[in-house]
Amino acid sequence: MTLNSNDLARTTDVIIVGGGLAGLFCALKLSPRPVTVISAAPLGEGASSAWAQGGIAAAVAEGDSAEAHAADTIAVGGGIVDEDVALGLAREAGARIHDLLQYGVPFDRDLEGKLAVGREAAHSARRIVHVQGDMAGKAIIAALIEAVRKTLSIRVIEGYVAEALIAEGDAVSGLQLRKADDAIAAPIIIPSRAIVLATGGIGHLYSVTTNPAEASGSGLAIAARAGAVIADPEFVQFHPTAIMVGRDPAPLATEALRGEGATLINGKGERFMLALNPLAELAPRDIVARGVFAEIAAGRGAYLDATKALGAAFAKKFPTVYASCMAAGIDPAKQPIPIAPAAHYHMGGIAVDRHGRTSLKGLWAGGEVSSTGAHGANRLASNSLLEAVVYAPRIAEDIDGNVFARSPLAVPSQTPRNCAMPPLTEANLRSMMSSHVGVVRDGDRLMEAVQAFAAIEQSTGNIALRNMATTALIVAASAWSRRESRGAHFRSDYTAEDPAQRHRTMTTLIEARNIALMLSDGATAKRSAKLSTGV
Repeated sequence: MTLNSNDLARTTDVIIVGGGLAGLFCALKLSPRPVTVISAAPLGEGASSAWAQGGIAAAVAEGDSAEAHAADTIAVGGGIVDEDVALGLAREAGARIHDLLQYGVPFDRDLEGKLAVGREAAHSARRIVHVQGDMAGKAIIAALIEAVRKTLSIRVIEGYVAEALIAEGDAVSGLQLRKADDAIAAPIIIPSRAIVLATGGIGHLYSVTTNPAEASGSGLAIAARAGAVIADPEFVQFHPTAIMVGRDPAPLATEALRGEGATLINGKGERFMLALNPLAELAPRDIVARGVFAEIAAGRGAYLDATKALGAAFAKKFPTVYASCMAAGIDPAKQPIPIAPAAHYHMGGIAVDRHGRTSLKGLWAGGEVSSTGAHGANRLASNSLLEAVVYAPRIAEDIDGNVFARSPLAVPSQTPRNCAMPPLTEANLRSMMSSHVGVVRDGDRLMEAVQAFAAIEQSTGNIALRNMATTALIVAASAWSRRESRGAHFRSDYTAEDPAQRHRTMTTLIEARNIALMLSDGATAKRSAKLSTGV
């Protein structure tokens, strides 16, 4: 819909930015309280959750327990998972699955009518609930969209991008929007007493990613620019089995394939994970991603082979992956699938408490844009959708328990002019994120990245690119600062874990900019020294 003065006059107290799982579920849980959902793309088209193939982790099978689920989450998280958060997440899983069933999500069932559960990497039990093998995300989002469209208290505004928060001190009072795909359109300022950011992750900051274009880190950026604390931004999970067929974003070969027995081989047909970890293909994602990365870097290539494990059953069990492969001329029932690691999930994000509250008054965050402490340095498979459906109701309950005093909207004296997105600069930023802040990192390349992103943030006249550079700078600066390897953060110059750094990162945009300034001053001093000595 097109916004006009009448729309602004009836703006609701609560605005949710994002049309994915966290945003839609939160809106439904707030009903019958009036709420406005802002989505850059039509509902269901720009959300990573709609693309999720794995499913939702939940200890719903006999013999399993929330405590075992939490233990697996903690074991994978590199020593920095908030254990209370992980246990709370696991204990609420069953109730949230029931909620989704009530909304009509058709989770797979066994012959006895019980929820069918699969196994994925680093889980000690079969506890992943699926929909038709690899269609969980699509089915969940479809069911929630239908419910949202039927709920009269929810107003949906599609085709608008949130490009800034209006804040004064530590309080947020409004949102600056602009029509999507129209850089020179006049911005619109909307007042709000409660804003929920559910804008997704940062995968599209990388040139190789499984995430949609909307996952460009904008939510994290606008919160950081308003002064919010950001947690664990250096921890980016790379999915080891993105399908390399020249598409951006890259199609995903779900981890459930390996759960069903598919193996990882190189161009010589050799299984390479057996020598790297006792769990082989079902090792934690960071280990598998580095194994795949090493084979590609060595020139041997990497492939996912399901010809023996699935064969002719591939199309029925994993229709989404099958369709992606066939569209590229690959028959996965008969041929190994070419793969590579791709930016997939951000463990970091806007720091929130157990209610989804950020460090700014009037601002909540849920889903991938937030960082709850549940994932630590390395997310356990299929815990992301679970986190979204657990925190969305918590946010709704917290907001619904508030009576917001009307505060004046601190409207900027003038809004910055916007220019068209410079495609080459955007491409260079994404390429540098993959090459310098990717699966394997080192201090020199991280330093180059920090300086480059800081320069873009300061110089660009395009607000979307500035937000991309803001998030890229925060991620790169925190990765430079963490001089150890932990979970998904791997430094080739600091390959071991440092016990002194066994803690979460809490940072701000000001701190990231200070790191960039320090590195720039250091580089200038080195150049001056070389010139003075004639080196």
